Amino acid sequence: MKKSATFFLSLLFFCFALNTSSSAQNAETNGHWVSVWGIAEYAPFKFIPMPPEPDFSDVTIRMIVRPSIGSHRLRIRLSNEYGTSPLTIGAAHIALTDAGSKIVPETDRTLKFGGNSKVSIPAGAPIVSDPIDLPVKPLTEISISIYLPSNTPVSTWHRGSNRDTYIAGPGDRTSQIDLPDSKTKSAWYFLSSVEMWESNTTTTAVAFGDSITEGSNTGVAYTDYPDQLSERLVRDKIDPPIAVINEGIGGNRILHNAAGDSALARFDKDVLSHPGVTDLIVLEGINDIGFPRVKADRLKIPNFKMTDFSPELVSADEIIAGLEQMIVRAHEHGISVLGATMTPYDGAVAYDADGEAIRQAVNKWIRAANAFDHVIDFDAVVRDPEHPARLRAGFDSGDHIHPNPAGYKAMADSIVVSDLKATRQ
Repeated sequence: MKKSATFFLSLLFFCFALNTSSSAQNAETNGHWVSVWGIAEYAPFKFIPMPPEPDFSDVTIRMIVRPSIGSHRLRIRLSNEYGTSPLTIGAAHIALTDAGSKIVPETDRTLKFGGNSKVSIPAGAPIVSDPIDLPVKPLTEISISIYLPSNTPVSTWHRGSNRDTYIAGPGDRTSQIDLPDSKTKSAWYFLSSVEMWESNTTTTAVAFGDSITEGSNTGVAYTDYPDQLSERLVRDKIDPPIAVINEGIGGNRILHNAAGDSALARFDKDVLSHPGVTDLIVLEGINDIGFPRVKADRLKIPNFKMTDFSPELVSADEIIAGLEQMIVRAHEHGISVLGATMTPYDGAVAYDADGEAIRQAVNKWIRAANAFDHVIDFDAVVRDPEHPARLRAGFDSGDHIHPNPAGYKAMADSIVVSDLKATRQ
């Protein structure tokens, strides 16, 4: 009788364990991880006349980001991509943002990495945090705080966030509700993405490009075209949801390094490594044309010794070949590619007639070659009808190459949502 009872209990436990295991597996298969916020990281630019960034030591950095869609479960990705030695994270926290550097206390969560609150990230590597439960609504700001206990050079960052990052010390202040004595900087440090657990039909679109994708020259957060596209998708209740991440770098080029790695060199890191990507919007090439044509005297920067980019002149055919490579590499991963025409820049410091001829030739190819899955004619949206080589006056931020918030909104509104692959699943 004793043996029968023992056997029965063992069998009952086995069935319970099997059922629990099966439930856990179902939970893991009924969804997937999706990048909902991301930025392209790079090493500090060497050709811009600015003093080097000071090292961090015994400081807390609180960064504010706004995921493009919401969920109840998330994780973050940190990166030591351009570091030459291990990066020590002494502690990391995440919470909903209240205002400024202040967080909503009851939403504060400790981030761990393999169960540890402290982690060392090898040089050249990323690290993904353990998942945490935190309900986040679409387009809601969250605060990510990291503590750097030891001397840490600024090796991997993204400058020009249009949203204050708060730097406070000494000590670990990652769980502190507010950082009133902090310094501010418009940059993100060692943070590359936020990922959320979503239904299998929820996907990500990557906006990939240069400063016109990044949203330069507005000075106002969330007015770049990818953010305004996110707002449109949420407002219009697009179902299934589509996250949009901004992988633009000011000054980036397709074929040469300088302002970050070239688009071709960073493609795997900034596009293919993100989970859930089904769509890619490519807007690149204007800096390949412009950098070798910039005249230092037109920049009007005191004591600026111009880097000579003149040996890096490129042709329309070379730009097209670079775009074709992106298409091929994206298609290998089942990603649909939307090609955007380059926008006007007459009046900018890099403009000349030969460069304009290259822009027109590449745009003609984008429109007519049927190489992309879909075409977005940003050029037609923002150009001046009377002077097609120039930005429309109402869309010009003032430097004659970057749109203002209204121009970026026009670009976001021109994207045909049904062209995004996620909407056709």
